[in-house]
Amino acid sequence: MVARRNRVSLNENKTYAMRRIKVLELGWEFPPLINGGLGVACMGISKALAKKVDLSVIVPKATPDYHYEGFSLVGINNLKYRQVETLESGYMYESFSAVGHAPVNLQPYASAEGTPGQITFTREGKLLFSKVHQADLELFTAHEDLYSGDLARKVIEFSKICAVMARTYDFDLVHAHDWMTYLAGVEVKKATGKPLVVHLHASQFDRAGADARGWIYDIEKYGMEQADAVIPVSKYTGTVAAGHYGINPDKIFPVHNGADPVHVFHSKKKFPEKLVLFLGRLTAQKGPEFFLQIAAKVLEQTKNVRFVMAGTGEKLRQLIETGAFHGVGDRFHFTGFLDKKKVNELLSLTDVYCMPSVSEPFGLSALEAAQFNIPAVISKQSGVAEVMKGALKADFWDVNMMAKHIVDLVTDEKLYKKVAEQSAQDIKNSNWDTAADKMIRVYHHVLGW
Repeated sequence: MVARRNRVSLNENKTYAMRRIKVLELGWEFPPLINGGLGVACMGISKALAKKVDLSVIVPKATPDYHYEGFSLVGINNLKYRQVETLESGYMYESFSAVGHAPVNLQPYASAEGTPGQITFTREGKLLFSKVHQADLELFTAHEDLYSGDLARKVIEFSKICAVMARTYDFDLVHAHDWMTYLAGVEVKKATGKPLVVHLHASQFDRAGADARGWIYDIEKYGMEQADAVIPVSKYTGTVAAGHYGINPDKIFPVHNGADPVHVFHSKKKFPEKLVLFLGRLTAQKGPEFFLQIAAKVLEQTKNVRFVMAGTGEKLRQLIETGAFHGVGDRFHFTGFLDKKKVNELLSLTDVYCMPSVSEPFGLSALEAAQFNIPAVISKQSGVAEVMKGALKADFWDVNMMAKHIVDLVTDEKLYKKVAEQSAQDIKNSNWDTAADKMIRVYHHVLGW
């Protein structure tokens, strides 16, 4: 079970006549510099929150000349060393994140079995954090990808710099997004005494399974334990936080993701068959192997279907070889990476969307498909299943049921229309403004306002 609703309701229509909350938000990626799923979500959240709170955002990298309406964004990559050196002079606070050991070359979104190494947390004593050096700032000014190289060191240095920078901000609480910023969130909390809200967009449990342990897991657990409130992107993910990480259910408040408005259009296919789409990273978490099995079973029952797998990842080569083995190669297409424009073009051609994720915190791509009036077949192990009540669902491993749902949709026009219409109805309130309103209610709960 997640947070008990008798403590605070995120759905109540309650107005607050108090002053605007001042929020310091910590993110790891942010468009237009980085356009990953986490960055897109942080952008949507930030734009919506800025309408109703005073918002400042700190990220490792930002484009210096890009303006965001309603909130300020500072990238560590744009700081001058002397600015940080002056701020940290003689600065002491009670740190909870002294790191004893940290692995290098972490893969934050891969599905490798666990992550080596452990992290040690100091829980008492006034500490003067090791000095921020010029080389530490250069971690974020280098041209290498933010997730490349020594990611662990970047996470640690980001936390140290944020703790120092927070002294220059006037804010009521800090809101940290995903594990890469959790250390920073805790450091800011300890340095300023301000409450901490952490946002759980995805977990190591999702990426590596129930046996997931290691450095990333430790930081996730530690960050959620130290937080005053945890915002998972679904009730499903909230259950993971409570059950797999042992987080107190009373401080877990699920808030579903939203989807940005999109110009919907439909294009004519150059082939007569129905098109079934998989869209996402080609990692074990997303279930691409199951999609391949589903395709083979559908094609046993009808040849009037083509399958498209859009995305890239470590499973790509293996999937291509497996596809040939299953004998679906002539009806199965790989696109590789697609930008947003190409994704929308592909959605304009799609007849059925399939998301067989093994563990999906939310599943924003299913909402995006619904915006194009595309019926979806999704796994029960997904957060978006809580929103899309009318979508056809099955356990991720039940490829027979997934295949049956697809066959039913491509052969039964009445069912197809019913599911498509219900999906459109389901997502009416799936927007970032609605999500932001719920987050603000969590802020008020944490602040006691």
